[in-house]
Amino acid sequence: MKVSYQWLKEYLDLDVEPRDLAEKIARTSVDINDVYKMDDGLKKIVVGDVLSVEEHPNSDHLHICQVDVGEDDPIQVVCGAPNVQAGKKVIVALSGARIADNVKIKRGKIRGVESNGMLCALQEIGFSDKIAPKDYEAGIYFLPDDAKVGEPVFGYLGMDDPIIDTDVTPNRGDMLSIYGNVNDIAAFYNLKPHFKELPVEENADQATSELVSAQIDDEKIAPTYKLRVIKGVKIADSPLWMQIRLWNAGIRPVNNVVDVTNYILLKYGQPLHSYDYDQLPGHDFGVRHANDGEKFTALDGDEQTLKANDILVTVAGQPVALAGTMGGEGTAVSDQTTTVALEAAIFGPVMVRKQARRLDLHSESSMRFERGINPATVETALDEAAELIKELAGGQVTKGIVTGSEKPAIDKQITLSLNKINHVLGTDLKMADVEDVFKRLNFGYQVNGDDQIVVTVPSRRWDIFVAADLYEEVARIYGYDNLPETLPVMTRNRGGLTARQRFIRASRHDLEGMGLTQAISYSLTTVDKAKQFQIDPVAEPMKLDFPMSSDHVATRMSIISGLLLDIAYNVSRNVDNVALYEEGRVFLPKGGERPEEQEHLAGAITGQMLANDWHTEDRPVDFFQVKGIVERYLHNMGLAGKVTYVADQSRQEMHPGRTANILLDGQLIGFLGQVHPSTAKAYKIPATYVFELNLEALIAAPKVDNEYHPISRYPSITRDIALLVDNDVTNEMIMDVIDKRGGAFLKDVHLFDVYSGTHLPNGKKSLAYTLTYQDDHDTLTEDQVNAAFNKVTKALQDDLSAEIR
Repeated sequence: MKVSYQWLKEYLDLDVEPRDLAEKIARTSVDINDVYKMDDGLKKIVVGDVLSVEEHPNSDHLHICQVDVGEDDPIQVVCGAPNVQAGKKVIVALSGARIADNVKIKRGKIRGVESNGMLCALQEIGFSDKIAPKDYEAGIYFLPDDAKVGEPVFGYLGMDDPIIDTDVTPNRGDMLSIYGNVNDIAAFYNLKPHFKELPVEENADQATSELVSAQIDDEKIAPTYKLRVIKGVKIADSPLWMQIRLWNAGIRPVNNVVDVTNYILLKYGQPLHSYDYDQLPGHDFGVRHANDGEKFTALDGDEQTLKANDILVTVAGQPVALAGTMGGEGTAVSDQTTTVALEAAIFGPVMVRKQARRLDLHSESSMRFERGINPATVETALDEAAELIKELAGGQVTKGIVTGSEKPAIDKQITLSLNKINHVLGTDLKMADVEDVFKRLNFGYQVNGDDQIVVTVPSRRWDIFVAADLYEEVARIYGYDNLPETLPVMTRNRGGLTARQRFIRASRHDLEGMGLTQAISYSLTTVDKAKQFQIDPVAEPMKLDFPMSSDHVATRMSIISGLLLDIAYNVSRNVDNVALYEEGRVFLPKGGERPEEQEHLAGAITGQMLANDWHTEDRPVDFFQVKGIVERYLHNMGLAGKVTYVADQSRQEMHPGRTANILLDGQLIGFLGQVHPSTAKAYKIPATYVFELNLEALIAAPKVDNEYHPISRYPSITRDIALLVDNDVTNEMIMDVIDKRGGAFLKDVHLFDVYSGTHLPNGKKSLAYTLTYQDDHDTLTEDQVNAAFNKVTKALQDDLSAEIR
C-alpha cells in the first residue's frame, strides 16, 4: 500500500523523517518497497497563467500561447494540446526544466516559431496513465484558480508528499488502511492517535428500508452486508485534496461519488460499492453463488463466464456485481446518476481470492477482502462515506441502515504467562514492561497475580489468535533490536548428505564436467508441452484450478520441453552453441489425489560442444556424441546392471530414426535422440539432441562397490582385427562375443573403423577393432596372446558368420 506521510501526520504527531519512519516500519511491522516523492528528479516546473492563445501560422493543431510565469514579462510557448485556453492556470516547464524520464526542456523553434518552455499534462511530469484523471487524457492539466503564478506546482498536486510504499504480508491485512498504519505506528512510537471519524447526519424524511431491502441466505458468502441510500446527488469532480489522496495511493480519480468510496477504502480498509439506484433491476439485494456457465459483463466491458464457486451480488435475482471483485456495467454511477445505493460488506475471503485469480480481476477491493476486513468499522465506513457524498455531491442521506447480515465484532481474550513470555523471547521483562506494550497497542488487559495477564485483542487485529501471536507483538513493540543475543542450542549429530543427495550432487558435477551448463526451468507449462517427451507415457497431466497465466496451466511430466524453451531463448539472441542439463521433479498422475513426484535428469544440446579452431573442424553435435555423454554418466555413477540401447519410434516429438530407449537390466530408465524437425520448428530451434533419465530408478539400482587396482607395471600387447559382417550385425553383438571369449587378460576393445560401400559385397559392412591384452602380475608371452586372440576370432566366425579380412 502506498501510504501518504502527510495523511499520517493528520492523525499522529510525527516528528521523524519519512525514511526513518519507513525503516522503523520495516523493522517492526511490514516490509518496505520504496520511499519516494512524485517530484523526485523534477525541477523548474511552475504555475503559469495563460494570457492569450493564437493559432500557429504553420500548423493546423499547434497554438502560440503567452504565459505569465511570475517573471517580468510573459513567455511564449508553442503548445499542441487541444484544450489549451486563455485564463487557465497550467503546469509550465521552463527552459532548463527536468520533467518525467529526466527529459530536459530547452528553448527552440517549433515550425519557425520560438518556444521558451512547455505546457504539461500530468503524464509529462511523472503521473502514470493509471492514475491521471480521464478528463485530461488528451490535453494539459488545469490547476486551481487560486494557484499562485510562478510557484512550483508540486505542492498544489501533492507531489511533495513523501510516499511510503509498504509490502503488506497476507497476515497483516489491517495494514492496508491508514487506520491500521496509524494504530501500529502509534504503538511503536508510543504516540496517541487522534483519528477522526465523520458521523453521518441523516436529513431525509424517507427511511432507507423504504427504498431497498437485503436478504442474505448464506452468511458464509457474506457475513456482513449493509446498505445506505443517498438521494438527490449531483455527479461532478471531487475536490483536489481528495484527488491528491487517491492518486498518491495509486488510484485514479473518477467522480465525487466513486472517489469517496475509494477514499474510505484507503482510510478504513473497507471496500464500498456505489450503484446507480435508478438503473437497478429492482431494489431487493442478495448475495449468491453463480450458476455454472452464467454470463456477467463487468465494469471493464468484458463478459465473464462464471463458475459455481463464484459469488454475485444480485438485485431482483439479477447479478449486478462480482462480489468483492468488480461491479457490473449497467449499474455503475454515471453523470446522470441522482440517487446512489451504497454497499458495505464482508465477503468470504477464500471465495473472493479464487474468483479474482481465476478471472484475473485483481483490484484494491479484492486484495482487502482476501486478507480480511475489520467488522467493527463496516458501519463506521458506510456512515462516513454517506456523509462525504452528501457534502461533496449534495443530496440527502436517508434514515437508517438496511442490514442483510452482520458479523459481530468480537474481541478475543488470551491469557499469557510472564515467565513463558520471557522464556520464549529470552528476555527478563517485568510485568510493567508487558503492560506498557499492550497499552501502546491499545489492547485491553487485566493482570492476575504476579505471572498472569489476560489480554483483550480488538477485532481490528484479526491476525491474532493464540498466545504465540501475542509473544510476537511483545517482541516487535519492545523492539527486536532489544532482544538479547544468545547462541543457538546445537545438536551433537554429525551433518552430512544422504545417499540420495550424494547421488544427485554427483550427477550434477558429472554433467558439468562434460561441458553441460545447469538450467532451471518452470515446472508449470501448457497441457500440450506437458505431454511431450515422456519416458513412459501416462494419462493427462495434472491441471491447476487457478493458473497464473495460460502458459503455466499444467504440471510437467518431462523436463525436456523446458530446456527447449531455454535453447530457443538463447538461439533467438544469436547464441548458437548451447549445452544444458536440468535435474528436477516431474509430476506423473497415477490415479490418486496427488501425482507421483519423480526426480529426473535431462539434457539438451544444439550446435557444437567444442568450438572450432586452427586444428579442429566444425563438428555439430550428433546422436553418438550425446549417447557417449549418457554412457559416461551411467558408467561414472557405478551402476552394477547392464545398460542397453534399443531403437524407438513411439515418441512423435522425437526423430524416428535417431532415437533410442535406455534400458537398465531390461527396465526402461530413459531415452535419448534427436528432436523431430517439426517439433524443433515449433520451438524455433535448430537441430537439437536430448536425453532424459529417471533418477529414481538409478538411485534404487544396485551399485558397484568402489574398487581400486594398481596400474600394471607390465607391458600391454595389442591385436587388430577387421571383420566383414552382415549389415544387421551390430557393434553391440560383436562386443558381447569379444567380451565373452576374450579371456582374463583382455583389458580393452576399441572400434577404430567402420566402412560400407564400394568394394564390399551387397548387404555387408566392415568393422575394425583393436584388442588390448595385459597381465597385472607378469609379462604376457606371444603364445598366451595368440591363444586368447584365436578364441575370439573363432567365436566371431562361428557365432556371427564374420569373415576375417
